[in-house]
Amino acid sequence: MTTRILYMSTPEFGVPALRQIVEAGYEVVGVVCQPDKPAGRGQQLTAPPIKQVALAMGLPVLQPPNLRTPEALELLTATRPDLILVAAYGQYIPEAICRLAPQGALNIHPSLLPRWRGASPVQAAILAGDTETGVTIQFVAAEMDAGDILAQVRTPIGPDENAGDLSARLAVLGAQVVVETVRRWLRGEITPWPQDPAGVTWCGRLTKEAGLLDWRQPAELLARQVRAFSPWPGAYTFWQGRQLTILAVSALPASQVSPALGEVVALGNAAAVGTADGVLLLRQVQLAGKQPLPIEVFLRGARGFVGARLG
Repeated sequence: MTTRILYMSTPEFGVPALRQIVEAGYEVVGVVCQPDKPAGRGQQLTAPPIKQVALAMGLPVLQPPNLRTPEALELLTATRPDLILVAAYGQYIPEAICRLAPQGALNIHPSLLPRWRGASPVQAAILAGDTETGVTIQFVAAEMDAGDILAQVRTPIGPDENAGDLSARLAVLGAQVVVETVRRWLRGEITPWPQDPAGVTWCGRLTKEAGLLDWRQPAELLARQVRAFSPWPGAYTFWQGRQLTILAVSALPASQVSPALGEVVALGNAAAVGTADGVLLLRQVQLAGKQPLPIEVFLRGARGFVGARLG
């Protein structure tokens, strides 16, 4: 008899695992995601990435506005799942829903739990300067990301890897791990283990304001901020009253030049900005309303940029 799986996810992160679960022969009895939301300049109502893929695969999609209502519980109860899989659903999942599946509710989390519980583990790992991260398969629990662990796999974080690239890579890795974990769990081959409370760290939900660069910080931290906040919320500063998004940088010691905090200086055919420790070499930028440009190209049309104070 085929195992019936209820899959709960919303963003692109959940797509690879959904594809792998279907390819492995499991019956996906429903894909639960958050409601469609306005997006883009026209604020057109747009379906979440997981919904678009699920519909293309011919899978039933469920979008309850609030999981805490009797209506939502009734809707999901009707799917009669044997197992629930969660991948970045984006809302608290009540215990009553987790209890619907005799084999439990498993979560694909993009960090090495108990490090980086919370809403932004990929960004937090890059921002903290972690050299490795990974994927954890764990039980959904009442406390966020605190459930027992069934599987973990590690992977290094590339020195220039940003959050978007790392998240995409972890999504693929998670898809591979969860299929094998589900198979072994259903066969009774896994004994889950508890998380070590001493190793718990937390990360919150990102805001647009988090991307504002503070030139009073060292260049190395600012470089990590640029990587961590790409593609969203984006690392940015202001020049001549306009937002300047910083897309790619390198942190350098201030041996060649020693600009003031936030001051732009020429460095070869590029530009660097003064920080509390070292300089931030700008490699790619985007002025509000314009296209992303390599810094050499940007400088050709940005009169007065060198010598300006950013912030």
